[in-house]
Amino acid sequence: NTVGVYMFALAAAASTAAPLESVDGAAFFEPFSSDWESRWLVSKDADFQGTWIHEAYTEPEGTPGDKGLMVGNEAKKHAVSHLFKEPIDPKGTGLVVQYELHMKKDLKCGGAYLKLLTASEELDHDGFKAETPYTIMFGPDKCGGTNKVHFILRHKSPATGEWEEKHLKKAPTPLLAVGETHLYTAIVGADNTVTLLIDNEEKVKASLLESDDFTPPVNPPKEIDDPDDKKPDDWVDTAKIDDPEASKPDDWDEEAPRLIEDPAAERPDTWEPDEPLQIPDPTAEAPADWDADEDGEWEAPLVPNPKCKPSGCGEWKRPQVANPAYKGKWVQAKIDNPAYVGKWAPRQIDNPAYYYDAAPHDVMPIGGVGIELWTMQDGILFDNILVATDPRVAEEAAERTFSARKAAAARLERGDGWLGAASFYLSLAAEYARENALPVGVAVCAVLASIVLLCCCRAPARAAEAGGGGVEGEEGEEEEGEGEEDDGEEDGEEAGEGDEAAEEAAEAAEEEKPAASTSTARRRTRKATD
Repeated sequence: NTVGVYMFALAAAASTAAPLESVDGAAFFEPFSSDWESRWLVSKDADFQGTWIHEAYTEPEGTPGDKGLMVGNEAKKHAVSHLFKEPIDPKGTGLVVQYELHMKKDLKCGGAYLKLLTASEELDHDGFKAETPYTIMFGPDKCGGTNKVHFILRHKSPATGEWEEKHLKKAPTPLLAVGETHLYTAIVGADNTVTLLIDNEEKVKASLLESDDFTPPVNPPKEIDDPDDKKPDDWVDTAKIDDPEASKPDDWDEEAPRLIEDPAAERPDTWEPDEPLQIPDPTAEAPADWDADEDGEWEAPLVPNPKCKPSGCGEWKRPQVANPAYKGKWVQAKIDNPAYVGKWAPRQIDNPAYYYDAAPHDVMPIGGVGIELWTMQDGILFDNILVATDPRVAEEAAERTFSARKAAAARLERGDGWLGAASFYLSLAAEYARENALPVGVAVCAVLASIVLLCCCRAPARAAEAGGGGVEGEEGEEEEGEGEEDDGEEDGEEAGEGDEAAEEAAEAAEEEKPAASTSTARRRTRKATD
């Protein structure tokens, strides 16, 4: 029974090791299980020759058996996509995109971002193409002087119908250490805010309506510079000029040094001008194995001269002080320019492309998710991609995936041998039981019921065995008692007569107790003989 309970606990722990398969409330969730190829399509376009690998995380892994989708080749373009059955419309609700990123190699030049594809006729069921339109691009990008987490909104002008990329200005720095897993979350709120989180920690919060948060701004300015306006040739925009009446004074010495020797300083009486700053260490001795013929003449190491401690040794020099005659380079004074007109700027005209989008969060419906990269390194692993309209859904998913993985991995690293592993799997079992209370409760009840039933069935058998032994014991006691009476009656008789009486008593007992066991009869006979 103990073994059965133990095996059940191991089974429960093993079941928690399975990756999360779905998330309630998510419009889309991809854990990249073993059948991922049935949902994702690798691009067949000639520009994308890179392969994708279904790969496990770097050990120690907090969720054993979990795998993600990894870039498989260096210096190649990679593309893979999944198209939704029904587009996701963020109007009035906003949008959340979240995914885990695990680096198996040092990323020196390449991207590790996602693209939310625009629902349109241009989406190709044969896979990602270079011209495949996207609505949001989000994730790390590192190469040369670039090292940031992109957030790019592809916005359509209601005035001209043209598409324009709006880049978040204050992009955070990504976390891309080898062997680490990090969580990237972008939240586009119905209030037109954009919040970027890394590992559930807010890094940037911006507004789609603020002109200083995106470049170019989502909403263009009402007025722009007149491209036909030019600055007049006689326009004076120099506010200050040299004073023509100013001249350098005759006593102004530009060559005078800033510092001079202090004429009032005197050498201290304790100064030792003839003593060196360092002397051979008088306490040092040549090593015992020093051979002057082979190693040369031995010299003691130098140490500070103790005679220099009070004031100093060697040549004494006066300290430097500020030169009262120093004035520096003479500069002609400035005065207001009487011809100054002001700073010239082109006149403003109405912006023909002006519009005001009061709800830029209401982007075009999302038709799918794509990963399209050109990277010099492989080993970039994506996992647990989530698209939702409620940030709480992403937060709950993160707790069950990223946070649980991180905590479990930390327990494994802190654990000591089998004790750490046991603690880890027991914690997994507890977590599984908490999340699956009903099936676990049924399984536990079934095991307990089996144990109780087994105990109840064995109880009558044990009672019967115990009852049989009691009868035999009573018979044995009676027989031993009779033997003791025989011993008392025959006490003092001769040895030959005692043996004969013992044999007769044994025969009588056999006749009276035919059901007695052979062993009991032997004990009775032996007792009577004694």
